[in-house]
Amino acid sequence: MFNWFKTAMLMAGIVALFGVIGASLGGRQGMLLALGFAFVTNFFAYWFSDKVVLRMYRAREVDETSAPQFYRMVRDLAQRAQLPMPRVYIIDEEAPNAFATGRNPEHAAVAATSGIIRVLSERELRGVMAHELGHIKHRDILISTISATLAGAISSLATFAMFFGGRDSNGRSNPIATIAVALLAPIAAMLIQMAISRTREYGADRAGAEISGDPEALASALEKIQRYARGVPLPPAEAHPETAQMMIMNPLSGGGIQGLFSTHPATEERVRRLLAMSGSKR
Repeated sequence: MFNWFKTAMLMAGIVALFGVIGASLGGRQGMLLALGFAFVTNFFAYWFSDKVVLRMYRAREVDETSAPQFYRMVRDLAQRAQLPMPRVYIIDEEAPNAFATGRNPEHAAVAATSGIIRVLSERELRGVMAHELGHIKHRDILISTISATLAGAISSLATFAMFFGGRDSNGRSNPIATIAVALLAPIAAMLIQMAISRTREYGADRAGAEISGDPEALASALEKIQRYARGVPLPPAEAHPETAQMMIMNPLSGGGIQGLFSTHPATEERVRRLLAMSGSKR
């Protein structure tokens, strides 16, 4: 219920932000057009954002015939978590990472890169996929997928604002307001995502450890992903940094504006909490 409230608040905030951008671009008429666009965008994001994100990453759906071991692993974990079987995807990228998407557990999907499947042991990969199922179980996937889609829309609208002079309520040109909105809108979207994702990663780590029954495996996987991910870019994430908050590990290379999309808690703290669950002292 709380995640539904957060989703509703996010969508309301997006509508308000679109209204402000529209007003800066074209006064009252611009605000009304932007609000209409915001409602359409929210509707589209709710029903189709998962498909959009999977297409961004060129993910291909697999089944028990095309990826038997991986598919059966996800099915076993879904049964342990008492969840419907999600759709399963593989992303043909070397950077090790994974994410879950969808609007609810009945319409969910999990995706993993070929790199993460290659570098992790079976035990570690189970921990990672259990983490993703933890997001599904907690219903994090709707708000994370919608926020990624809408943040991209906000950034595009703000970029549009940079090229067209805004007008105030009297119809006079107001380029300063336009530039301010164009700069602040993407930052507002980033802050929304940061507030959403930092705490939910800890929750998904705990849920993943409980589903797999192996906190140490997930801790080991996180350490290995962090080591392997250094210097191995994930091009779709670099092209669409608003999707970075969906990943089990921050996939962005770091500098500049992309650094603001760093939404994940420190790996060391995540590992420490998982090891505390298992009673390990290493």
